[in-house]
Amino acid sequence: MYGYEITQKVKELTKGELQITEGALYPALHKLEAEGLLDVEIAKVSNRLRKYYTLTETGTKEMVQRLNDMQEFLQTMQQLVHPKFSMD
Repeated sequence: MYGYEITQKVKELTKGELQITEGALYPALHKLEAEGLLDVEIAKVSNRLRKYYTLTETGTKEMVQRLNDMQEFLQTMQQLVHPKFSMD
């Protein structure tokens, strides 16, 4: 996807709850590209150059790891907020 398309997809998937501005998105995309986590392909569309971003293999592995880390964090927070006590 290209930058604007990413912002719109996030907005759609979160039903408008999360809106990423292009000003916040592009620095993050450039950082991920510099870290080798994104590939960039430039295409000419309607006489304009457009950058399309795709996760690299390393980027996909990193995404899976970060999602696992987030899941563990959320489970820990859930336990802290709603501890289960036993009468053992």
